[in-house]
Amino acid sequence: MKNGRKRLKSIFCLLALFVLVIAGCSNKESASTENENTKKGAMESYGVGDTFKASEEIELPILYSDQPTYPYKEDWLLWEKIKEMTNVSLKPTIVPMSDYTQKRSLLISSGDAPLIIPKTYPGEESAFVSSGAILPISDYIDKMPHFKDKVEKWQLEDEIEGLRQNDGKFYLLPGLHEEVWPDYTLIVRTDIFEKHNIAIPTTWDELYEAMKKLKELYPDVTPFSDRFLFDSTLNIAAVGFGTKAGWGYGNGLTYDESADEFIYSATTNEYKELLTYFNKLVSEGLLDKESFTQEDDQAVQKFVTGKSFIINGNSQTLILHRNDMDKTLGKDNYSISKITVPGGPAGQLMSGSRLENGVMISSKAKESENFDAILQFIDWLYYSDEGQEFAKWGVEGTTFTKTDGVRKLVDDVNYNGLNPAGTKDLRTEFGFSGGVFAYGGTTDLLHSMMSEEEIKFQEDMAKVKTAIPAEPPIPYSMEDREKVTLLNTPLKDYSVQNTLKFIIGERDLSEFDAFVKELEGQGLQQYLDLANKTYKDNK
Repeated sequence: MKNGRKRLKSIFCLLALFVLVIAGCSNKESASTENENTKKGAMESYGVGDTFKASEEIELPILYSDQPTYPYKEDWLLWEKIKEMTNVSLKPTIVPMSDYTQKRSLLISSGDAPLIIPKTYPGEESAFVSSGAILPISDYIDKMPHFKDKVEKWQLEDEIEGLRQNDGKFYLLPGLHEEVWPDYTLIVRTDIFEKHNIAIPTTWDELYEAMKKLKELYPDVTPFSDRFLFDSTLNIAAVGFGTKAGWGYGNGLTYDESADEFIYSATTNEYKELLTYFNKLVSEGLLDKESFTQEDDQAVQKFVTGKSFIINGNSQTLILHRNDMDKTLGKDNYSISKITVPGGPAGQLMSGSRLENGVMISSKAKESENFDAILQFIDWLYYSDEGQEFAKWGVEGTTFTKTDGVRKLVDDVNYNGLNPAGTKDLRTEFGFSGGVFAYGGTTDLLHSMMSEEEIKFQEDMAKVKTAIPAEPPIPYSMEDREKVTLLNTPLKDYSVQNTLKFIIGERDLSEFDAFVKELEGQGLQQYLDLANKTYKDNK
């Protein structure tokens, strides 16, 4: 009897072991099959310095932001060469640039978004995390050697950490720059300044004094009439005042290093000082009130016809203004230039992120048999030296030449005034250097597409400015993120509305403390408590 029980026990043990072995084999087989199911089209050996080419033809849907300055063309050399070089045919969903943010949200929410979703700025991806619609790309970085290499080589780990959500993952592949790259600043009529012996201002206070002189000399001119609804100027000015505003307002929070906590930007003395400064410009007739409401074209027309002398812009708008002014004022009758961003009470500072807009990937890509190939393609095009040069410069021998590492546009191709004799524009005729593909890269590559004038601006900014460090992340949980959105939206809207009112004089600055109290009545403390608790719990 005892022997019989022993035999039965042995049989059960053997059966259990057999089941475990079979299950283990089955799991391994399942994992192996799942792994193989994602590798179709991928290169077996792919690393830093390799050119990606799919092992078979792949069609890849991509969301495309259509820029009116260089509208989409189906027959661009860009599409042809991408297919020829990589075996990937891109299938763009065309969305006007003006509607891109809204359309992107609708497509993602409805589940109809293409697999590749470019032109997404850090922070914009957060809204799509909780739904599971966006791929947690941090899980797959080992499949993207060029991205990984640049993060490590350029020591971008801290900036990438700022992208992580509460689950410890990040969902955006940002554009990566080797160094901080400022672009937007004030463009001024240097001929007018020189004519009247007015020094180019290096601080906002000096700008005020310069504009006062201009107003005395030209009483019928408002010296400064701006575009971008003044948001770009508020953004670049706020840094020097020790706060955030305009395009840089973001979630409304500013990290206070001394207190090791986040504060609400619009409630600070620094923000009040910023408002006071620009209110003074408006009240003294130095800054056009319409800067906050007018269309960009209206602001540009005032500048190019001599009705204003200062406007916000970047290296590209500088060229466009010169083209217009050659017609309105005559080629030799004016001179304009970007100036180093003026410093403020907080010093000569500039925002220090080396991350640019980047790419989200739809979570549906994980289900694709070409998943690994998709990751390799994105890695090559957006992060390899070869892919970045291709996206910016085009095809060697066709759009540019390269001798001893120096790139030069061919005789009949122009880009942003780099080769004024060229009759074909690199963007409009060929599709290269567009905002959907061409961003990030080495400083050498960035400078290679700049005029000597722009390189000097970059060097002057680097020489004069101190880059402020990236702020620590606030990795909200999914549940808290919904609360944060509900709290932040009315706070931000109210802050933006009152920023305008204070600056143009619709609300007196003596009411600033009352404005802060009004924000407190809209859940400000709850918003701050949630942000700081999350930050400290995840330090």
